[in-house]
Amino acid sequence: MATDAVLQVELVAADRLVWSGQATMVIARTTEGDVGILPNHAPMLSSIIEGVVDVQTVEGETWIAAVDAGFLSVADNRVSILSERAEMSHEIDLEHARAELERCKQAGENDDEAQEKVRRAEARVRAAERAS
Repeated sequence: MATDAVLQVELVAADRLVWSGQATMVIARTTEGDVGILPNHAPMLSSIIEGVVDVQTVEGETWIAAVDAGFLSVADNRVSILSERAEMSHEIDLEHARAELERCKQAGENDDEAQEKVRRAEARVRAAERAS
């Protein structure tokens, strides 16, 4: 595959590099909706929300991660996803994530922080389910 036909992707959490490698496509959820990034995509900078990031590697594998709010940067076939917290789907215990989601929903709080916890828990469950 030609060098200009791949993306160099870095998924970074506040405390670590979560995933780095070459990809043919990245899908992430921004504040404006889902966005798909292919090689030679126009430069962009966007806010991402709690959700799932899909990375299609040059080897044909799909890597899935649950991310918190953060930023997505695209320029010159480089994609940087910066999030306070991010976990690869294989790192997530699905049953524990489901239990955490239920606990967050049952808390019954309607403030922004409680809703953020529910969205984060939902993203972890979706990522783990998609990987299994």
